[in-house]
Amino acid sequence: MQAREYETLLVASDAGVARLTLNRPERRNAIGTQMVNELVWALDDAKDDDAVRCVVITGAGNAFCAGGDFQQMTAGSQAGELPFKGDYKDLLLRLWRSEKPVIARVNGHALGGGLGLVAACTFAVAASDAKLGTPEIKVGLFPFMIMAVLERLMGRRALVEMMLSGRHLSGDEAARLGLVNKSVPPESLDAAVAEYTAMISAKSPSTVRIGLAALADTEELGLDQKLPILEQRLHQCLATEDAREGLMAFLEKREPRWSGR
Repeated sequence: MQAREYETLLVASDAGVARLTLNRPERRNAIGTQMVNELVWALDDAKDDDAVRCVVITGAGNAFCAGGDFQQMTAGSQAGELPFKGDYKDLLLRLWRSEKPVIARVNGHALGGGLGLVAACTFAVAASDAKLGTPEIKVGLFPFMIMAVLERLMGRRALVEMMLSGRHLSGDEAARLGLVNKSVPPESLDAAVAEYTAMISAKSPSTVRIGLAALADTEELGLDQKLPILEQRLHQCLATEDAREGLMAFLEKREPRWSGR
């Protein structure tokens, strides 16, 4: 990935995995205009880097992201040194529509805007002692923007209860409600995330890209509109070198060698 001067993120890439660490531990990684903009830049760099197969987002210290930075909200927006590229809604859309899987490694509190990041990622793994929730109601606000992604993951009654009570969910509760894929003991968090990165790395990059793009492009459509588009994407996938390699490897009873083309 391209090297950039980030102030609120730690960015590293190794073995096909781009790792983005929210790096404001003194503020429990509260998210503001600058961090949002830097995340947009980092996600776009990961998308453009053929060596990156997936992205992991986590938080420095003992929190994932404790919510919006009220100091930045009241002081006015500051995008930092990088040119402005996107706001919070742009960030949620990039995560939700990402053609490379994004895994939220929820190591601690994920509240408000931080919970929105978790919900918008492709996968989410939480430590069992993590706290997830929407406490905005307690300060006279409401989780308006993140509701757009939360309602796609949770049942309506559980979602309304969480938003109106402001109650924190444990990692285990969040998994039962579909907010995260799984909850594991804190000491098992890295191993659980590694299972996802290994799973993704074993698959064809082109097939993953085409499949996730098709999911995003047809999500809002009715069945009669979806099926012709998905038929086209099937033909697009069948025309790739990876599809031919995968079918040949199956017939020859060997592991496929993906080229990403």
